[in-house]
Amino acid sequence: MAITRQQREEQEDYYLAPYGIHSKDSKGRTYPDPEPVYRTAFQRDRDRILHTTAFRRLEYKTQVFLNTEGDYYRTRLTHTLEVAQIGRTVARALGANEDLEEAICLAHDLGHSPFGHSGERILNQLMEAEGGFDHNKQSLRIVTKLENRFEDFPGLNLTWETREGIVKHETEYDISDANDYDPHLRGHLEAQIANAADELAYSAHDLDDGLRSGLLSPERLQDLELWKTLIKSVGWKGGLLNELDRKKIIRRMIGIEVRDLIESTDKEIQKSGLQSVEELQKLDHNVICMSDEMGKMNRELKDFLYNNLYKHHRVIRMQVKAEGIISDLFNAYVKNPLMLPKHIYTGIESKGLKRAICDYIAGMTDRFAIDEHQKLFDPTRRP
Repeated sequence: MAITRQQREEQEDYYLAPYGIHSKDSKGRTYPDPEPVYRTAFQRDRDRILHTTAFRRLEYKTQVFLNTEGDYYRTRLTHTLEVAQIGRTVARALGANEDLEEAICLAHDLGHSPFGHSGERILNQLMEAEGGFDHNKQSLRIVTKLENRFEDFPGLNLTWETREGIVKHETEYDISDANDYDPHLRGHLEAQIANAADELAYSAHDLDDGLRSGLLSPERLQDLELWKTLIKSVGWKGGLLNELDRKKIIRRMIGIEVRDLIESTDKEIQKSGLQSVEELQKLDHNVICMSDEMGKMNRELKDFLYNNLYKHHRVIRMQVKAEGIISDLFNAYVKNPLMLPKHIYTGIESKGLKRAICDYIAGMTDRFAIDEHQKLFDPTRRP
């Protein structure tokens, strides 16, 4: 039996919480765009995001380790998929809209430049006089302007709710700027879940990649309360941490934290007595939360990762190389725009020189930026 979009929308009335966003209640799209027969508006958003060039490029964009370091470390794509998986699990348990959740999670890192946060920092410095660079804003630019896939409108013409979720993406390292998207209101529950899933995912996979790379060792983790909890939970007795044990510990970490996130948030929602999306967004605090105990353990882990992984000399060296590559490319293109590809050069008139260059560099993968740098600055390479 084929289930139509209208039937799915009716099903949402039964299984979604009153503070979860129902597809039929969407504020709609910027441009007229009739909805399909068998997909809800948010399913359609998800599918459009998956088919973008920007999404495919995430495969070769860095998390912590440069793409050239090896195939085993997380990339922006694997991170994004892990965030979406966690986000859907939490959304399902809390009665939020899973399809909207997945769309937001899949789009949340589309605007990241090559080389992770170091790439974003240097682009922001280079663009200081032009309004700066922020990957959240760039994600919105991609889905509203830069992706060219339709004849009738620029971008993807996503629903208001998906765009709002992208704009109101916030973590410890990401601060949103929600102008034009009800900045006086908090993110809806699906946006808040995406933010929490992002933080949970990168803490887990950075710990995993740090251990895999050898930059972190179990001995250095032994004083962390979360590590003590995890190894006791899986029964690891110490000694050599083999691959299966490491995977088991990281898997248990995600499981414990997701459960804590769901149960703590559910208590907060029940305490608040929420009965609508509007009530949730008007609260003076986010409802998504962890228990105090888990929050403290996570804080301790984040501080440890910051001081021992993100500030490790090998990681810093990679970051310095990355900043040099992006700076060289940016300044070379500014000095001689004729070196730009034709489709980028023709956009200078409408965007301005530096913004056109910034969009071009932000869209590069790690390996493309490295290759382009070699073509421009290595005299032995063919341009």
